[in-house]
Amino acid sequence: MALRTIRLQGDPVLNKVCREVKEITPKLQVLIEDMLDTMYEAGGVGLAAPQVGILRRIVTIDIGDGPIIMINPKLISSDGEQTDGEGCLSLPGKAGKVTRPNHVIARAFDENMEEYEIEATELLARAICHELDHLEGHMYTELVEGDLYEVVDEEE
Repeated sequence: MALRTIRLQGDPVLNKVCREVKEITPKLQVLIEDMLDTMYEAGGVGLAAPQVGILRRIVTIDIGDGPIIMINPKLISSDGEQTDGEGCLSLPGKAGKVTRPNHVIARAFDENMEEYEIEATELLARAICHELDHLEGHMYTELVEGDLYEVVDEEE
């Protein structure tokens, strides 16, 4: 497919609430493929549609166990707490300490508009919360405890 341009913090599209997806169209199928390609190329574990300029409730996540597509996701429950470094493809080279739930249950639709629930802990729970925040026009920087810090690229 194609790589999309990742919008950077400060782009007004990242501050907007996304619209629900009513049906999967060929255009949205291409968007999902492009989001996965873009996320993998950028070395991220998650990407939300507004990060590529599309105000739709679509998220892609892959923490290393294969891709997860979430359409119209909703957090059903959360508990526990984890504090760790968190970064974002929309703010490259930076990270900050963020406290998130350690356990979440979310409900979403897959790329075939079939509803499912996902239960997640640790990194996957963090990624789901992070990406769902994007759909509401929020970035992790609003939750950072202390200052942002520089992230060194391990491949350099």
